[in-house]
Amino acid sequence: MKPSRQQAEKLTTSEVPHDVTPAASDARSEPEVVRDRQATLSEYDYSNFFYGAGDDPFDILEPFHDWFANAKPAGYYLFGQPMHTAPGTRVSIVEKKTNRKLKDLINLASYNYLGLSCRQEVIEAAREAIGRYGTGAAGSPILSGTFDIHEELAEKLARFKNKESALIFPTGYSANLGAIAGLMRSGDLVVTDQYAHASIVDGIILSKARVRYFRHNRAPDLDRKLRDFAGKKLVVIEGVYSMDGDLAALPEIVEVCRRHGARLMIDEAHSTFLFGTNGRGVAEHFGLEDDIDIHFGTFSKSLGGIGGFVAGNKALMLYLKGFARSRVFSCGLPPGVVAGLIKAIEIVEAEPELRARLWENVGTTQHLLRKAGVDIGASESQVIPIMIRDDERIFAIAEEMIHAGVYLNPVRYPAVGKHQSRLRISVTASHTEEELKEGVTIIAKVLERNGLCR
Repeated sequence: MKPSRQQAEKLTTSEVPHDVTPAASDARSEPEVVRDRQATLSEYDYSNFFYGAGDDPFDILEPFHDWFANAKPAGYYLFGQPMHTAPGTRVSIVEKKTNRKLKDLINLASYNYLGLSCRQEVIEAAREAIGRYGTGAAGSPILSGTFDIHEELAEKLARFKNKESALIFPTGYSANLGAIAGLMRSGDLVVTDQYAHASIVDGIILSKARVRYFRHNRAPDLDRKLRDFAGKKLVVIEGVYSMDGDLAALPEIVEVCRRHGARLMIDEAHSTFLFGTNGRGVAEHFGLEDDIDIHFGTFSKSLGGIGGFVAGNKALMLYLKGFARSRVFSCGLPPGVVAGLIKAIEIVEAEPELRARLWENVGTTQHLLRKAGVDIGASESQVIPIMIRDDERIFAIAEEMIHAGVYLNPVRYPAVGKHQSRLRISVTASHTEEELKEGVTIIAKVLERNGLCR
């Protein structure tokens, strides 16, 4: 939701609270300051600063700065706290509020689902490639930024996904942006799930196509959104939804797309290399790989690197090479990263036991959490929400979790709906059973203290 123009006007006035700490000159007591900060969190959030009054684009900066001066110590400091270790199962971070180093936290916040970013073989492959090619590609992929190992990675991906061709992008965000905006045009229609990732939404905006959102995972609503449109249609869904951990209702969605002649794109950022007999994703899991027109995936999660890709038929990939502007006008992936990704895919193919271990860990974690009375929503995957549903308390609970020894990230509006605040667990194949049991015990105790266990 965007704030009204009236709200926007209000935000540029002196009504936005200013930060006053206990050491400040007006001598307010600490409880008064705390109440001020809580009021700041309950009244405003990032979405309120999307618009601002005035003729200067910078007019919004001062009220935003004033708001953030209170909002940061009240909880926003929890975002982006620097880690001092690799994203393994235990990490050390520097707490921004106190500048204190918190050591040996159980890491339940990382996308490193298969632990591959820390695998020595991957690190060695990256190191060797840096020695041969240097640190960067130093050019656009369509000019001087494509090396032999970029082509090797694309070919390996296409074979892995069982598709004719694959195209590599510098980030997962740019892959969604490039594929959607590269294919769709003004007057076309893109229909996507209401919980679609920001990169999908931004790709639609850039394409200038018409957009319709269907209710989350509701195929009948998708049917209604497609029913009265006769032009070019693209439906974009996710394999695993990153905030709830549930799977796409793919069989029903495929049937609707067939009925209306709509092309279908699936974002498998959180499911490629994990789901299905061969790890090809949720599409393989449902046996519907050939019913998907555009397959999307990332390298930053299961493979522990950076970048994204789309895969499909050769004609589509050839077209996107010229029209996916987010790729054409970006530098190619660094060769060291590419070499590490190649090695990571080789490990995924050679060690299916990694996926087996991940799913064993997921089952253990979900069982323990439910047994402890923790609300984990409808998760069916390694992404497990800890539902708090209290926008004002979410930061305090997240802070308590970290101080108790578990590294988790708070999520609140506008990343999720109002009163749908949560902490988000990411289970990996690298976690030991002892770490998971210890983590769940800590989580349950913190939630019990806050009256949030059922």
